[in-house]
Amino acid sequence: MQSVREFAQAKTAGRKIAMITAYDAPSARLVAGSAVDCVLVGDSVMMTVHGEADTLGATPEIMALHTRAVARGNPGCFIVADMPFLSGRKGKAFALDTAAALLRAGAQAVKLEGAAGHLKIIRHLVEAGIPVMGHLGLLPQSVRATDGFKVQARGAAAAKQLLKDAAALQEAGAFALVLECIPAELAREATAKVKIPTIGIGAGPHCDGQVLVWHDFLGLNNEFKPRFVRRFGDVAKPTRRALEAYAQAVQTGRFPNAKESF
Repeated sequence: MQSVREFAQAKTAGRKIAMITAYDAPSARLVAGSAVDCVLVGDSVMMTVHGEADTLGATPEIMALHTRAVARGNPGCFIVADMPFLSGRKGKAFALDTAAALLRAGAQAVKLEGAAGHLKIIRHLVEAGIPVMGHLGLLPQSVRATDGFKVQARGAAAAKQLLKDAAALQEAGAFALVLECIPAELAREATAKVKIPTIGIGAGPHCDGQVLVWHDFLGLNNEFKPRFVRRFGDVAKPTRRALEAYAQAVQTGRFPNAKESF
């Protein structure tokens, strides 16, 4: 994909959108040779790469750094970068400066979590020419204020509010919407309700597309496997075997050999 218009066209045509997270240039280069449509530089980088317990440590500078790396590795890709924690709560000027920094780093769009308190910010960004992707359901930046990393909107009232928020985000100008960890039937209803495409993660098969985290779908962390993750590769085991082989070769004096020496 090259533009937000292609997201709308994909929904109209019934073509599913394949999105993946990436945080660095080597990963982005691998995506460049695939059929994946777009990349999300998620603030999940704080957990998957930096080893933190949640995403709250992300800053505009950190997100711009990783966005720039992805853009260098895959310069032709449509990149969405996460607006970090509280960047939509410090006023329009701060939000605009943060989004501008992410676009200057190589993103084509930004993603902002939640609807309450953010609708005016989203309108402001869109009016400034910055495409915005919304995000409803499980909001990782809000886990300390809710019940943690759990399925959201199970009850009737919460489901009704999510549908209302989806319509509000569309009205505010969002070009697409991530639905995270909600019941599949609610995701189906939300996808039918809005004209913009929905991208699911733990939201069942009825969304207009799906996104997975790089380290999850490659099985890089065997200790972490949410129910919604399918491992399309198992990189951890061969990597550990390679590490063992390398250590043994060094320790036994078999590496480097004559051909590997100057």
